[in-house]
Amino acid sequence: MSSGGSGSVADLGAFLAAAGLTGAFEEAEKILRAAGGDEAWARQMVEERAKGKPLGHVIGRQQFLGVELIVASGALVPREETELLARTALRRIGELVSTPKLIDMCCGVGNLACAIAVHAPQARAWASDLTDGCIAVARRNVEHLGLGDRVTVLQGDLFTPLVGLELEGEIDVVICNPPYISTGRLSGDRASLLEHEPREAFDAGPYGLAIHQRVVKEALPYLRVGGWLMFEIGVGQDRQVKLLFDRTRAYEDVELVSDEGGNPRVIIGRKK
Repeated sequence: MSSGGSGSVADLGAFLAAAGLTGAFEEAEKILRAAGGDEAWARQMVEERAKGKPLGHVIGRQQFLGVELIVASGALVPREETELLARTALRRIGELVSTPKLIDMCCGVGNLACAIAVHAPQARAWASDLTDGCIAVARRNVEHLGLGDRVTVLQGDLFTPLVGLELEGEIDVVICNPPYISTGRLSGDRASLLEHEPREAFDAGPYGLAIHQRVVKEALPYLRVGGWLMFEIGVGQDRQVKLLFDRTRAYEDVELVSDEGGNPRVIIGRKK
């Protein structure tokens, strides 16, 4: 796009459509709005988007379950498919009488903890991740949404930062959207994912299950009896992850939740 080209939604959308992007004109409208009507800035953002940069990173915002979140380059842009995991957690939380306590493990930008806290005002959440980039933007989202009294963001390796908080046996739901793509695929057919987003958000070891394997075991001390562990899973991983639950012999009522296309994308299990 030339610097002298038009900055209208029609022209910006046409440029994105020519780059092969679906929803080009809707995205162009969002970009122009984010640019505050500044056509030069909008053209620059459109060019970044046309090169494959996620829209959320281009405009710095992403809607998730109706909640506007801040996003930044050091963390994964929340995906629409992850809303299935959030809705599943909200259904279980809605069944509780007392104040629900939630752990959002591998929290990224904090989208699950924050969206659930917005939709379930009685909930209390602890969100944990490893990288500086995720922690920084998750804390910004907690502040941005005014959730500082109910959502705590902690940094460390999985459950390590929760040690000493006296949460053992107190948690109603552990929710986790872990990396679930194998290292090999990130060097092959999914290599494009790493062009604009951090490897830590995708790489889950040689079989794509490294974090699932750990969390299935490490969540148990924190879950109360009858508490739920919930994961997002990749397409085709349902049997493998169900086997992880079954092998512990510590969970019951293990259930798969499918998306609109009939693909199992969430798995849940209740601590015996």
